[in-house]
Amino acid sequence: MVNKKMEQYRKAIVENWITAWSLSRELPAPIEFKSGFHVDVGDEQHKSRYVFPTLNDDFIQLSESIDEPWVFLKVCAPTDEVTASISKKWTIQPQGFMMTCFRPMVTQEPALHEGYKLEFEQHQSAFVLKIIAKNGELASTGRIVLHNDFAVYDRISTDSNHRRKGLARVLMTELEKIALSKGISKNLLVATEEGKLLYESLGWEVYSLYTSIVIADQYL
Repeated sequence: MVNKKMEQYRKAIVENWITAWSLSRELPAPIEFKSGFHVDVGDEQHKSRYVFPTLNDDFIQLSESIDEPWVFLKVCAPTDEVTASISKKWTIQPQGFMMTCFRPMVTQEPALHEGYKLEFEQHQSAFVLKIIAKNGELASTGRIVLHNDFAVYDRISTDSNHRRKGLARVLMTELEKIALSKGISKNLLVATEEGKLLYESLGWEVYSLYTSIVIADQYL
């Protein structure tokens, strides 16, 4: 019973994340595929993606059946475990981290560095925040989608010319205000190794290692 409940919980976490991710990018809603989910992305080098809450036979069998390039398979599991379960036709992407913060972030109100301003937009379901430099450059940007009782953060980035000025911290704090204003304090995102350090400093925790694989053209 405990294992079944855990499986349902893990699937619900992934379903909320991938649904909000799809809304953020104005893509079709994900559909269930066995124990995971499938999204048609439609880009030349990102045709579609499958996301699984656990590394299981569904994931492994799917990896064996696909020979088409630029179809991404993603799973909440460590890279080494995934590597041991798939053939060499697949390219392993850098280790990712699915992260959660089920309480308000740990941060004082950060001051926006002099010479920058905030701009808010709303694109369909996504609230988009941009930090613009005095010269008009886009210095930092990110977005948040509210789905069910989760706030999912997406496309968080800071231009290399504008780093080490606390812009990402300001960005995350301002995005969180949107979620809190709607009564939502359960936060989800998928981070890179670099982004993980920032989010941990804000009180986020790693929910699961997150591994992506793809077949690139040169391997066909």
